[in-house]
Amino acid sequence: MKKALWGAAAGAAVAVAAAGGWWAWSQGRAVVPQAVEGSAKGGGPQGTASASADAPARAMAPLREVLANYRKIIVLLADEAKLGAAEKAAANQAGMALFHANIAKGKELVALLEEGPLAEPRMRLQVLPALLDYVESDPELFDADRLAFREVLRQWQALMARDGSLPAIKLHKRMGEDLDALAEIERNYEKEIREVFGRFESRGITLKRERWDDYVAQLQRLYTREAILRDHGVVLPYPEPPVADSGKGKNKAKDTEGAELNGRELPPKTIVLTFDDGPHGTYTPEIAAILKQYSVPAVFFQVGSNLGTVGADGKPHLHARAQVSKQLQDAGHVLANHSLTHAQLSKRSGDALRDEILVTDKLLTSVDERRSALFRFPYGARNAEGMDILSSAHLRSVMWNVDSLDWADPVPASIAQRVLSTVDKEGRGIILFHDIHERTVKALPGILAKLVADGYQFATWDGKAFVVPKGGPSPSAAAAAAPAAATAGSYGQSWAIVVGIDEYARWPRLQYAVRDARSVREALIQKFGFAAERIVTLENKDATRANILAAFHDKLAHSGMQKNDRLFVFFAGHGATRKLTSGRDLGYIIPVDSDPQQFATDAIPMSELQNIAESVTAKHTLFVMDACYSGLGLTRGGGNANFLRDNFKRVGRQMLTAGGADQLVADGGPNGHSVFTWALLQGLGGKGDLNGDGIITATELAAYVAPAVASASSQTPAFGSLPGSEGGDFVFELPTETEFLSAQSTQLGSEAIAMNTRLDAAKPAAAPASQAGTTAPSAAGPVPKVVAPVVVKDLQGNDQKITPPQAVTLSNRQLAQRANDRGLQLYREKQYEQAEAQFTEALKLRPDFALAANNLGFIYYRQDKFVEAARWFDNAIRMDPSRAVAYLNLGDALDKAGEADRARKAYTTYLELAPKAAGADKLREKLGL
Repeated sequence: MKKALWGAAAGAAVAVAAAGGWWAWSQGRAVVPQAVEGSAKGGGPQGTASASADAPARAMAPLREVLANYRKIIVLLADEAKLGAAEKAAANQAGMALFHANIAKGKELVALLEEGPLAEPRMRLQVLPALLDYVESDPELFDADRLAFREVLRQWQALMARDGSLPAIKLHKRMGEDLDALAEIERNYEKEIREVFGRFESRGITLKRERWDDYVAQLQRLYTREAILRDHGVVLPYPEPPVADSGKGKNKAKDTEGAELNGRELPPKTIVLTFDDGPHGTYTPEIAAILKQYSVPAVFFQVGSNLGTVGADGKPHLHARAQVSKQLQDAGHVLANHSLTHAQLSKRSGDALRDEILVTDKLLTSVDERRSALFRFPYGARNAEGMDILSSAHLRSVMWNVDSLDWADPVPASIAQRVLSTVDKEGRGIILFHDIHERTVKALPGILAKLVADGYQFATWDGKAFVVPKGGPSPSAAAAAAPAAATAGSYGQSWAIVVGIDEYARWPRLQYAVRDARSVREALIQKFGFAAERIVTLENKDATRANILAAFHDKLAHSGMQKNDRLFVFFAGHGATRKLTSGRDLGYIIPVDSDPQQFATDAIPMSELQNIAESVTAKHTLFVMDACYSGLGLTRGGGNANFLRDNFKRVGRQMLTAGGADQLVADGGPNGHSVFTWALLQGLGGKGDLNGDGIITATELAAYVAPAVASASSQTPAFGSLPGSEGGDFVFELPTETEFLSAQSTQLGSEAIAMNTRLDAAKPAAAPASQAGTTAPSAAGPVPKVVAPVVVKDLQGNDQKITPPQAVTLSNRQLAQRANDRGLQLYREKQYEQAEAQFTEALKLRPDFALAANNLGFIYYRQDKFVEAARWFDNAIRMDPSRAVAYLNLGDALDKAGEADRARKAYTTYLELAPKAAGADKLREKLGL
């Protein structure tokens, strides 16, 4: 072996040891497949009184760990020529840790028989034959597996050589014969094993050439390289996709040479997007990704100190963040000057004022010579001297006429509403945003969706004027090409009417309708941001016919509902149908004061709901009825494969019902819910996001709920559009989960998990690649998911095929958040393996995602893999050192792993960061503080 390679490998091993790796492999419990591990338990000396009974098992556990580590090394390093540089380096480091772990484990095996409770000659002679039987003839072992035990056999043989008794001599001979057999196996497999192990030390191991591929294939069914690296605290990110060059064609709109620009000189229906104060390492790339989704340009006014410094020699020295600016320029956006330190320049003069402007221009030129000659005064505060300096430097001042106030307003929906209402008044403009706030990122998609839908054009700077690029979205083409749906930020206000009736006087009483209504209301408020004061709630005696109709005709009408708002209606109670003289069935919802003998006059017919739906002012309305209907006589809106692209332009009136005529609503769902409402709540909780883009449309919700309920009950839910609908789709935007999993995290009960398993079995599958028009995932990351069409009853009781929308394109940061959110959902259902895969995906997409690192660690913790858990809690702390719960989790994992000193240190840090947290006093008592 080359000395340089050995030195690098040894250095990696020392790093692993310093991080706790030595303890993990010499004392901890490794994870091996059930077929290999069996029921044996590892452990150290436990006293001679019980040694006789469990002696073979206590020695067998580390022996099996030796095999597991050996197998993992082979899986890590198989097909090395095909690995990328990062994956190869990670595999080498993990392989080195495993290799040295086996050295330590071999010493442990010898120590057990030489110094521990098994060292007594009689006990040792009892244990060794059982261990040799395993090595020689266990049916689970391949020939190549037995090579893992060669060094151990040699050490045992040396131990027997020091014992002159006849049984020891016989065992010495038996081990010699085993070593000869291993030497034969080694000769047969020489080339392949040397390629795997040669980097660690000179070994003359050879394996059967014709069986090696079969052996590796079998190991890869037991382990994967990704899983082994993950166990060692490594998840390799997806490679960054190349930045595409933008087109250079431009269509000049108006020459504004010589004037300070403020947006009112733009042509009608023309917008310039501007972002101040960056570049930000996280939010600027995410904003760029959103802009790419909509194919719109922007101007980024950047603070010089974020880009770098200029030395005394006048040479610029760029910081790492300047690469973000370079990527913006390459993507077709404009780089502009926003001063050096973001000082109030109206109070500066002389060289201080000149440096604020010119030093930043030098830095921008160093980033890319194509930087623009645009300048924006911080706070818009300028003076005559500053304007003179701009003129002499051939720079142009740019102001704005649409202020998002995103620097002050913490609510994305409010920011969006402010921008859209101001643009509506101005008719054109330069919009001021800041690319240093997460709320700007959240508000931007809704703003762009609405502006595109309303036919606005987006201009960029060509050196003399703002122009609309050729090939960019025109008023008509933009609406057809924008890939994103309307989001919650696109709506003005969110309204709801929620009705639940259990206590019918003249109809059979229900058990769970009120509880269903309350849970839906809670989800609307807590998960989707509906304001409590805009939700009309009617329960039991209050849910009369007059009050229900008044909620629509009076309360909503007089509360200021606007055309860009949304309305969600939920009814849980009885439903009925009546055959009309024409032969057509008409459905009714039953208020609390209805008489079964007169429901045709005192219930609410679906024809009345049709009238309400057509008269409601809101852009999108969704009725969800947990009752049974048939023959509604309603029409379904025309389909459009690309309806997400102009969804916000189209009025939507939709309904999802629980079942058809003569079908009883199943009240036997978990946690005191009907099956339908339980499935609805699961859908709104994230399961209805079928394409994984963080947005649930009413169509997606129906595609999840209808087959799920039908599979778990005798109900057949129906879905369709009401008269007056233009094909618009109601939209829920899933909030991002922020929970750091810990021992306090809640999980579903067994009844709920069992029901979800049944519901998920009917969940629509992803469409085949050929049908979806997509390719397999690339190195740049996952391909958006396309969901196959689903057959659901329409509102007339006929089969219809509905197709959930294609996923909105998201940035890697957004995709990482969605994967983390799915992982949390799976954790709550105790689906640890699937949750582990989702948290891993999140870290591939966003390697610095502390939340996902902690949550992955906790999945390991829940599976009693304490050493692996500690590695990921350590990773989370490195990413976010101030996150108290990660220290608590680390302390718990280390405590379980037996590392008392490290655990105490982690606990102490936790108490320093969260001295008043729940359980802090109990923890201090445990630590004796």
